[in-house]
Amino acid sequence: MGLIEILGVAGSVSLLAGWRLYLAIFATGMAMRLGALPLPEHLAALDVLANPWVMGIAGIAAVAEFFADKIAWFDSVWDAVHTFVRPVGGAMLALAIVDPGDPATQAVAFILGGGAALAAHGGKAGARAVVNTSPEPFSNVAVSSVEDVASAGLLWAAFEYPYAAAGIAAVLLALTVVLLLMARRVFLSLFGRPKPAATEIPPPPV
Repeated sequence: MGLIEILGVAGSVSLLAGWRLYLAIFATGMAMRLGALPLPEHLAALDVLANPWVMGIAGIAAVAEFFADKIAWFDSVWDAVHTFVRPVGGAMLALAIVDPGDPATQAVAFILGGGAALAAHGGKAGARAVVNTSPEPFSNVAVSSVEDVASAGLLWAAFEYPYAAAGIAAVLLALTVVLLLMARRVFLSLFGRPKPAATEIPPPPV
């Protein structure tokens, strides 16, 4: 696996961790235990994700997140708390993927992995905060379900086709930027910019 593929896998996993950290950990571990995801020797550090204890905790957290993400007000609270959790998780996953014999590459992966997870989390949280303002629950459930399926599918694609992982990471990054811009635009339209004070027109002379 070349450097581009390695960075692509690390970027994809980190970005997806910003959406569904626990699902990313659990799905990767499960696929490895079932033999559906044979990783190269270079990625042997990810074997820890197949540990039963790690998978059990990640699975419980993933189920909790699955339901929490469907409740509008609780989803916003969950995202607020995970502003501190997902970036660290994304950074650690990226760190496990890159070459452990190259400290410089590991430092870069840790920083960029955390930044990518934080950016993805910001895009998700911002977009979902807008969706959560809808009085009906169906749009929130629909968007959350799409995130579940997309996260699992893109995670599988990144590991199954590492040569395409860089493209997947680029698409996820572009989507993150779009979500951030959309959330910003909607917030501005809802709350608006402060209007300048009206200039008082003096009365006409008598």
